[in-house]
Amino acid sequence: MPTLLDPVLDLLMLRGTVTEAEPIAARMRRLRVEGDALAGLDVRPGQQVRVLVGSGLTRRTYSVWRYDPSGAVELCVLDHAGAGPGARWGSGVEVGERVRLGKPEGSFTLRPEAAHHVFVGEETASVAFGAMLAALPPGARVSGCVETETAADRLPLAHSDRLDWLLRGGTSLPDAVRRLAPEPGGIAYVAGEARTVQRVRQVLVREAGWDRRAVLTKPFWAPGKRGLE
Repeated sequence: MPTLLDPVLDLLMLRGTVTEAEPIAARMRRLRVEGDALAGLDVRPGQQVRVLVGSGLTRRTYSVWRYDPSGAVELCVLDHAGAGPGARWGSGVEVGERVRLGKPEGSFTLRPEAAHHVFVGEETASVAFGAMLAALPPGARVSGCVETETAADRLPLAHSDRLDWLLRGGTSLPDAVRRLAPEPGGIAYVAGEARTVQRVRQVLVREAGWDRRAVLTKPFWAPGKRGLE
């Protein structure tokens, strides 16, 4: 990291140290970053942080898996084919390394007052879903469809028994939503690959009668691109 830029980066980003790094699923690694600067942040379930990865000024965005107000942020980084600088950083960073990251941001967040909550997405969405689901009470009305490459790629999510788990190559997410047929009146959280997000939104709005304002979307990536953040 360029030393001459440290004063500027200190004004724009927070510092922390990796204190834990371990697999949490077959292709997902959990990283815990701790530091005094991370204490007392305003974090809403579903928000993201931008992390400085590699030796330059490249930033990548990750959903917050867990937040400890005493000063710790947990992220989950997916290891995938054709990995870019973010995935390479996530798979190689070790305990003790210093990290720079921005404050949590984003509007793709839990709406706790909703009558029911519908979650639709895949691996890249499941981290944000995990934060949202963990914030819901045991009696919350929850449903949804989550797609993974293999069963071993599933993250340990709260309320997971109320979700329909799909394996890639079988029923598509739009078709799974048609089968689920969630009734309008709640909030739907749809995230992941951009075209799939658009198709699921169309199913909910055009076919199931949902108010488009009740369908929150977050396209995290698109084929051939490094990401949409």
